[in-house]
Amino acid sequence: MELTQLLNSVKAIQVVGEVQRKDISAIVYDSRKAIKNSVFVAVKGYKYNGHNFILDAINKGAIAVILEDNQAVPDQIFYHAKAAKILVKSSRIALAEISAAFYRRPSEKLKLIGVTGTNGKTTTTYIIKSVFETAGFKVGLLGTIANYIGEKEIKSSLTTPEASDTNELLFEMVQSGCSYAVMEVSSHSLFLNRVTNLYFSGAIFTNITSEHLDFHKNFENYLSSKRILFASLASSAFGVYNLDDPYSPHVILGSKAQLFSYGTASNADFLISDIKFDLDGTKFDITYNNKQYAVSTSLIGGFNAYNCCAAFAASVLSGVKEEKALEGIKNASQVPGRFEVISSGNKKIIIDYSHTGDSLEKTLLVIRDIVKDENPIYTVFGCGGDRDKSKRPVMGRIAASLSDKVIITSDNPRNENPFEIINEIKSGINKDNYKIIENREEAIAETINNSEENSVILIAGKGHEDYQEIAGVKYHFSDKEIVYKYLSE
Repeated sequence: MELTQLLNSVKAIQVVGEVQRKDISAIVYDSRKAIKNSVFVAVKGYKYNGHNFILDAINKGAIAVILEDNQAVPDQIFYHAKAAKILVKSSRIALAEISAAFYRRPSEKLKLIGVTGTNGKTTTTYIIKSVFETAGFKVGLLGTIANYIGEKEIKSSLTTPEASDTNELLFEMVQSGCSYAVMEVSSHSLFLNRVTNLYFSGAIFTNITSEHLDFHKNFENYLSSKRILFASLASSAFGVYNLDDPYSPHVILGSKAQLFSYGTASNADFLISDIKFDLDGTKFDITYNNKQYAVSTSLIGGFNAYNCCAAFAASVLSGVKEEKALEGIKNASQVPGRFEVISSGNKKIIIDYSHTGDSLEKTLLVIRDIVKDENPIYTVFGCGGDRDKSKRPVMGRIAASLSDKVIITSDNPRNENPFEIINEIKSGINKDNYKIIENREEAIAETINNSEENSVILIAGKGHEDYQEIAGVKYHFSDKEIVYKYLSE
């Protein structure tokens, strides 16, 4: 696609320099990835400002630069390099606009379903993918653990990628024959316009609890970010929301979409009832259009009944037959690091991503409900550094109140002192049932080796992650690998 055509998709304030009639080779926001005939979009990030790397991009062959800071580089540079300077109000919005155009608006050629909320996004997207595949469709997925084009796995670094990366992935999905795509939509991506100009055929809101306040500053801003997805839906799209969550009315407010609720409240469009679960799975009923459907899944816990119901609703509203949706839910495999149970004799180790107060509480309540006070519960967890500090004492209180023994350890301390994080967790505990072992491997090892033979051990916070970030450096670390290492010994 020629640069002149692409520029029609961007709301430019001013164009300076030479707009060459050449086909664009790539859209990049990282100057290191600039190549001959590419367009570089200078984005102001939280660590780096793309405007500082404009010259690097031009030297690598970029023939156009989209920017929002008019004073970043003198106009003479663009004239001399025979490159175009495109001034816009927001580089992030322009990145979304030009990326959608460059990749031929792939979201409009798929049935794209977005899932947003604090907890349950990953599991819900995996279930939806299973349902559509069971119904005979090729499906793409974008999310926290990995991105998928059909069965092809592509490593993921962000819950929701930048706009150019997202459009490129959706384009590849279209090219490979995908009919549907499902994606996790984070509050960061909504606030930072990463999903602007995407066409969603449907959206799901799972729930919202206090999280990411390091980024959003307060809960109201976090809630407002979640609302953006439903506000962007067209009248032809559907929106599915958790009726049991008290903030749902705020999230769906003003949405033009066709709205459907799910939950245990009697007036839910997709009514959940009779939830039963153990360490083998969960069974419950969904009532929709005055007909009751029995649901069975290997996923464990009442919260997974919600995730399955949300997936059922989105699938049925997308045209999948109810029976196929039920089959797809039953076929859905264990999501890595999401209430993943490892057995060793009578001892059970559960690896779970729960890294918020709400998710930790729900996970421990499920365990409590299953063991009925017959098995001691151990919880090994920490909190991430350089992230929301307000949740640390809350998670400490929840862990101590719902566990027989708590081992406080490191998660990803990043650039913070791990013992300062541990002290903040400890400040919320008013019981004497905890121990501090800062080294995460030692914490897991001691808990496995010294717990009773019939104990249930929850290792929380990292789930699927295969790294630990300490003092800004990433090291390979997998809770699951560590568990198997000490079980084998």
